Amino acid sequence: MEIDIRMSLKFGTSGLRGLSADLRGEPSFVYAKAFALYLFDSGLARPGDSVLVGRDFRESSPEIAANCMGALANAGLSPIDCGTIPTPALANFGLRLGAASLMVTGSHIPADRNGIKFYRPDGEIGKTDEAAISAAADLVRADRAALKLLPGTGEERGAEAIGLFLDRNKVLLPTGALSGLKIGVYQHSTVARDMFADVLSHYGAEVAVLGRSETFIPVDTEAVSPESIKLMQGWAAGHGLDAVVSADGDGDRPLVTDETGTPLRGDLLGLIAALFLGADTVVTPVTSNSGIETAGDFRVVRTRVGSPFVIAGMEEARERGAKAIVGFEANGGTLTGSDVPMNGVTFTALPTRDCFLPVLAVLARAAAAKMPLSQVAAGFALPVAAADRLENFATERSAALMAYLRGSAENLDRFLKPIGAAAETSDIDGLRVTLTDGRIIHFRPSGNAPEMRCYVEAKTEEEAAQLLKAGLEEIRNFKA
Repeated sequence: MEIDIRMSLKFGTSGLRGLSADLRGEPSFVYAKAFALYLFDSGLARPGDSVLVGRDFRESSPEIAANCMGALANAGLSPIDCGTIPTPALANFGLRLGAASLMVTGSHIPADRNGIKFYRPDGEIGKTDEAAISAAADLVRADRAALKLLPGTGEERGAEAIGLFLDRNKVLLPTGALSGLKIGVYQHSTVARDMFADVLSHYGAEVAVLGRSETFIPVDTEAVSPESIKLMQGWAAGHGLDAVVSADGDGDRPLVTDETGTPLRGDLLGLIAALFLGADTVVTPVTSNSGIETAGDFRVVRTRVGSPFVIAGMEEARERGAKAIVGFEANGGTLTGSDVPMNGVTFTALPTRDCFLPVLAVLARAAAAKMPLSQVAAGFALPVAAADRLENFATERSAALMAYLRGSAENLDRFLKPIGAAAETSDIDGLRVTLTDGRIIHFRPSGNAPEMRCYVEAKTEEEAAQLLKAGLEEIRNFKA
């Protein structure tokens, strides 16, 4: 029976996503060849040009990467195998070489799912590029006679790519900037695990490597699981750590805890990175903390959720004349839209999510101030924010819920009755509701998986926790 890949796979907030079983074999071959055709049609590549291929540690990723390399070779391109590598390191290498690239990863989503992220020679693809690749995939799939699945290989240049990315991160801070800090690296199955230990040690930190896993563990840095928090709190106390750092599966979303092992908000990490780089313009989705607008001397541009929208916002800011542009998402993944001078060198723009920049910026701020991270975070006095999700929440059910909430003011009032009364709403991405008492609750279907997300803001942690619990309960009880 033929798989209808148009239904089982789709582009989400960052790349193509779906069940691993639906991406293995023919579907991954189809989309990689479609990417090649898109590159040719758009004038971004010629026959024989190199295309980089990287992957994460998921069990399905080697097979999918091999299928992609086979498809690229079949289309007339020269695949370069970069192996297991952080997505920002792969993107950085592609920008250096002027080569397109693709990354096989499901990022933070469960192990039974996977995906592919695509990069043009000049950076991450946008929404119009996604549509063109999807259209090309339909053409490739329709030409059954030419559809010959043949896994491939490529020239191995992963060590070179990783070396360049290490060099990039080893000039960001002054020598010894993290001396005196003891930092735990929660390695689990992130492809950033060894690079973290290397970079932190380079700056003088004492590093404790923790929780390394040979099986894939999904870590969502935007909604850290209670199990992960308990682990990190235990390590922080048991090892006397100043922080625990980690990342999601492909190393483009950071995770930083304070000295108690309690995670810091991702948007706070991005904010600190923007201040560190002296940003004059910050681009961030509507889900990021509402206190960002008053946290620095910069212009704030709000977008929909997803790196393509943040990148588009950075490009618009550059066209308006902005000189120091930093983008970040609520998950902490930080993008740079302009070159910035740092320590006598140029920190070049990398317009894709990166976990290393925000981690180093936050740790450097704590080290310079000789202040624990809990105090660094408290010093920003941002509204208390929290987020969580309901997994295995059918996309049809999410769509029905959003249609109901947007259907009328009466529907919204009825849904919110156990929570509070709406004062104003924003429909940029999902539905963000400011209540009459100033609290904020935001309902949004995930763009990557069958999940429904809820984001809240309140004055205290207790109020935020109560609001989040109530919001998730209302979502759970909704009858389509």
